[in-house]
Formats: sequence, structure tokens, C-alpha cells
Amino acid sequence: MSSITINNWCFTPVSPAQSSSSVATKLHLRPSVSARLSSSSSSSSNSLPSLIRNEPVFAAPAPLITPILGEDMGTEYEEAIAGLKKLISEKGELGPVAAAKVDQITAELKTPDGGKAFDPVERLKTGFIKFKKEKYETNPALYEELSKGQSPKFMVFACSDSRVCPSHVLDFQPGEAFVVRNVANMVPPFDKVKHTGVGSAVEYAVLHLKVSNIVVIGHSACGGIKGLMSFTFEGPNSTDFIEDWVKIGLPAKSKVLAEHGSKPFGDQCTCCEKEAVNVSLSNLLTYPFVRDGLVNKTLALKGGYYDFVNGSFELWGLDFSLSPPTSV
Repeated sequence: MSSITINNWCFTPVSPAQSSSSVATKLHLRPSVSARLSSSSSSSSNSLPSLIRNEPVFAAPAPLITPILGEDMGTEYEEAIAGLKKLISEKGELGPVAAAKVDQITAELKTPDGGKAFDPVERLKTGFIKFKKEKYETNPALYEELSKGQSPKFMVFACSDSRVCPSHVLDFQPGEAFVVRNVANMVPPFDKVKHTGVGSAVEYAVLHLKVSNIVVIGHSACGGIKGLMSFTFEGPNSTDFIEDWVKIGLPAKSKVLAEHGSKPFGDQCTCCEKEAVNVSLSNLLTYPFVRDGLVNKTLALKGGYYDFVNGSFELWGLDFSLSPPTSV
């Protein structure tokens, strides 16, 4: 949450707790005791503002920011600011409107083409409206059934990469797949302390939802696998979380380097993207309830690979069998 100071007025967001309105965030107008926008009190009221102070509440003041203006935007910005000053002087109660306009103008001027800035709230709103109109309202029976519970056939491990949403790629419908997404679509070994998030998901899917298939899907151009192949894992980590997480795939990296060490780095990454899937499938065998499902033939494990560059999808299965018992 930050304050924006323009000349002698400061626009400060009000937290939802401070507001009784249904609107999550409001702005109020108060005299500013911090630095002024103009360099001196004698500056012309029509002069182009030189900077905006951005002051986070729980952090040191951020650096001063100079708006990026196109060659033909200076006049428009100057006129807009002048209009806002007049609005504030005449009707102080309209301060929130003025503050919102400042944000809008500044954001638009900072876009490369000077067009309308991206509005995340508007994008989420229009996305939901489209979903509700085209899907939710056209299939009321499905959503009525889903309100009673879920019984998906698949548990899917997929990468968090924004380009490879499994429901989009495989056309999963609501209620059809129980999905876990993480960096590089990895399944860690059974560990009650270190990987409880993944462990609880596998346990819930297998024992409570009774899924019949667990599918681990890798993909092309995976940043997590590139990191796995790039990190030396020697000495202190250079990241807070990523290195420790992708270490799960170290067996895949070792195999790729042993078998494809002479190939270009990009080809090695492609091989590792697929081999890491097999490592995750092997790690699933360390979960007792997964092993039980395989033995009882109520559960199957599958590996997949989505190449979004070439528009292809590979799927493979792993067959597990038990050796006959021996007696002495």
C-alpha cells in the first residue's frame, strides 16, 4: 500500500478494514507533510510534474520515479494534471476520483505504445463472466452434480509454467482431474516432514478420491529442468527454494549427462525433461498407498510429455510386477 504525493495533496489507499464500503480499496485526500512534487512553491501551477513519490507503509520510501513520456504526450499530461488541480481545489470530496485518474494516466503513459494499461481486475472479471455465460450456465446439470462431491479418474502432476495448463491441453472438464502443479512437475519421494504438501495431495487422491490413474506430464522448454541442468549444486545455494526443489530430479540429470553428455545443452535439457518424469514415477513407488494400488491393480502410473513448440503429446506407461515368493 503506497501514497502518491502531488504538490500539497497526498492520495493514500485505505485498507478494507478501514472501509465499510463493498469496494476493497478506497482513496482519501489529506494534506501532505512529505516532499512536494514541485521543486519550489513558486513553480507555475501548469508546469510538468517532475516526479512522483511512492512511499510503502511498511518499508523505506521507494526511489523517486520520473514518468516516461512520449514526445507527443507532454501536453496531454500537463493538461490532465492542471485539470486535476482545479478539481481538487473546487471539490475536495472528489479526491479519490482524482487519485484514481492520476494512476490511470501515469500507467497509460508508461505503456510502450501509449495504449490502455493492463487492468488485472478487469481481466479477471471479464474472464469469469465469459466462463459463467459460456460454460457454467450452459451445463447446470454438471455443476449441480459437482456440488455434491468429486470423483476424478485422474491425478495429474504438471508444471506451473503458464504455457502448459493440463486442463487446457488435454481438455479436462471440471471434476475430471485432480491436478497438482509445481516447478518442473516433480514428485518428491515419500517424506512426512519435507514434502507434506505433495504427500497430502497423493494420499487424498489415492485413498479418498480413489483415482485410477496418476499421470506425470513434462513439457518442452521447461525452466525448472533448465535450472536443474544448469545448477552446480556445489557450495551455498544461489536461490532460496528452487535449487533444493529441483534436486529431486538429480537422478535424471546424472543419467542424461552419462548417456548424452556430448550433445548440445538444449538437447540435454530435452532429454532431461522426459527422464525427470520417470524419476517422479519412480518416486511415487515410495508411497505405500501407491504401491498397494499398483499391486491390487486399482491404480496405474503414466508418464507424459507435451511439446508445445511442435504441438505434440507423448504418453507412456510403466508396468510393475512382483517376483514370485520364495521359501526356504
